Amino acid sequence: MAKRLVFNGFSMNAVSHVFHGLWRRPDTRQTSFNELETWVDLVRILEKAKFDALFVADVIGVDPAYKGSWDTYINEAVQIPINDSGALIGALIGATENLGLTLTSSILQEHPFNFARKLSTLDHLSKGRIGWNIVTSVSHNAAQNFGLDRIVPHDERYAWADEYVEVLYKLWEGSWDEGAVINDAAANRYADPSKIHRIHHEGRRYKVLGPHLSQPSRQRTPVLFQAGASRAGRAFAARNAEGTFIVAVNPEGARRQITETRALVAAAGRDPHDLLFIQGLNVVVGGTEEEAWRKARDYDEDVSVDGLLAHISRDLGIDLGRLDPDRPVEELEIDGVQGVIRAFEEGHPGQKATVRDLGQAYAHACRITGTPETIADQLEEWQRAGIDGVNLIYSTTPGSFIEFAQEVIPVLQARGLAQKDYGPGTYRERLFPGSGARLNARHPAAAYRNAFAEQRLREPAE
Repeated sequence: MAKRLVFNGFSMNAVSHVFHGLWRRPDTRQTSFNELETWVDLVRILEKAKFDALFVADVIGVDPAYKGSWDTYINEAVQIPINDSGALIGALIGATENLGLTLTSSILQEHPFNFARKLSTLDHLSKGRIGWNIVTSVSHNAAQNFGLDRIVPHDERYAWADEYVEVLYKLWEGSWDEGAVINDAAANRYADPSKIHRIHHEGRRYKVLGPHLSQPSRQRTPVLFQAGASRAGRAFAARNAEGTFIVAVNPEGARRQITETRALVAAAGRDPHDLLFIQGLNVVVGGTEEEAWRKARDYDEDVSVDGLLAHISRDLGIDLGRLDPDRPVEELEIDGVQGVIRAFEEGHPGQKATVRDLGQAYAHACRITGTPETIADQLEEWQRAGIDGVNLIYSTTPGSFIEFAQEVIPVLQARGLAQKDYGPGTYRERLFPGSGARLNARHPAAAYRNAFAEQRLREPAE
């Protein structure tokens, strides 16, 4: 029987996440994103269907990246307004018992000392169900919101990320030894000072003495995710991540990316399967193929091409709104869109994609359409290409998740591709059965275990 796939509900604490323009439809609750009930309903739908996790994306800036202004982002709610993903995750802990909860936080937005304590707190409260999507941010406005003039160069952001996670690993894994918590009421000793340590970190960006103020949570380090597709991003994931989010345009593209990245994981001294590959997919399901494709066309009529192009412009760093809409995209020589354009042209024989087509090309590149059975067939093809799971991207919420849960999940469960119940333990133990609640010894964070044992907890000399 095939190994089961991981399934995440993929969302954002905002009006419009990926398929911009669909928030206007009467069959979605996207404009109710400020209401806790909207999210409680969603996580209960996901948990009932035995999804692995809710993954909440985030951004921390809005740039004038389309048609020379920010007007399209504001007018069409393209990821603004948006609320903090971590605060939402904290509010949802008590609404579920088994669902993993993954937040997004950039290295820009919080000092690692405070961030370490925040995630330890969430992991304690959730009994070990927290994940962190590590991002470096691409927005100049994001950098400007945190005291910089502009975003630092791409590869330098990953050097920054390396130090950021180093501080976190020292706090989570090295500051408190195993057995530090005694909880001996009779002796009036809660913890053993000899097993708690300062970390004495001094680097290019951070100087952190420690100790970590939270005692170790069930996972110590939350489950680590990363989504960068660049060379530097993949290398960072190979060293640090336990799951990486990809948006390949077809199974063959996924196969190439996964093969290349697994080689990087091995080169970093880890088992190639220490890293899970989670593909972003939008699923449109119908009782018949005709019904499914009719629904897909209905969604397409409501999608805003301007909204999609604004989103893509920000991510690529190229203002597509200032280009001739009829210009063939192949003339732009943008590496980041070539695979998407190939997928578009395969679906439109003899037609060369233009800038105008780019938004719909992106929308269609991550969509599979059909009956529950044909969707399961396509997911099996993706799995054969090497993916370990799916980030389910909604068209409407919670409608897309309900349809998938009620119509597709039972077919996948019958084929052994989706879990029928939750396994025991923490988020990490469910993703990596038999691995234990803590990071394995191959992960670089493990090097900080017992690394500070010779440094007794004491106040530094004046």
